Amino acid sequence: MTDESRPLLAALWMTGAVVSFSTMAVAGRAAAVELDSFEVMMYRSFIGLAIVVAVGTATGKIREIRFDRLSLHLVRNIGHFAGQNLWFSALSLITLAQVFALEFTTPIWVVIFALVFAGERLTRARVTAVALGFAGVLCVVRPEGGGDALGLVIAAAAAIGFACSIVATKVLMRTETVLGVLFWLTVMQAVMGIVTAGWDGDIAWPSAQAWPWVVVFGCGGLLAHTCITSALAVAPAIVVTPMDFVRLPAIAVIGAFFYAEPLDAWVLLGAALIFGGNYANLLNEATGRQRT
Repeated sequence: MTDESRPLLAALWMTGAVVSFSTMAVAGRAAAVELDSFEVMMYRSFIGLAIVVAVGTATGKIREIRFDRLSLHLVRNIGHFAGQNLWFSALSLITLAQVFALEFTTPIWVVIFALVFAGERLTRARVTAVALGFAGVLCVVRPEGGGDALGLVIAAAAAIGFACSIVATKVLMRTETVLGVLFWLTVMQAVMGIVTAGWDGDIAWPSAQAWPWVVVFGCGGLLAHTCITSALAVAPAIVVTPMDFVRLPAIAVIGAFFYAEPLDAWVLLGAALIFGGNYANLLNEATGRQRT
């Protein structure tokens, strides 16, 4: 593979990620008519587990699964399970663009957690990233901006859950493989889904109309993360990150077309500020690594 072809290949992978995330949002809204978030996550996890086991067995990589870091896998999956359920719940309360814009604050929380819990240095670029990120959040959640207040809080909290998952994943990937992480993700979250969906003794079975949406939601999650991982494998994060930002205008158009949601310029501005802070910090980190 030539250096010139890497950005193009990364763009193709990120196109798949954008389509997958957008499809997940539409499928999640459709499934929410019959199922709560815990039930959707439970079914999604079982679908994902079947895919992971089938692929791992077919490729012979099932042997890559390790059992010596289960506690950290548990921490990662509690964060991801909480974040994904909150994200799913927010889909029915606020516009798709607001959900995605607030999701983009995840890297901001990763920076904060790294500073507080990992003792990393406080640099000007990191301070700028956090400041721009929260300025963007204020644009998205401004009082006159519309949207359910609880939904905005839930979407913001989802980003915190995703950030916890990312920090744990960074540590896990020092010794784990992608297949191993996905295996424990689906196994643990299937158990969490059973417990949370069945705590009231009533787990709904999807109707014939809901099943396709549940399957799309389950497959979309695995495909999206596979696309992003593959894009990062062929191109640096500083190239991949701007491509991920395409998700926001894409989902805004989908929301306007399918759900008559307004194309709010303030939401797009807020997302641009959040992205700008993230990208400036990423650019600074990349420059620092080159100097060393």
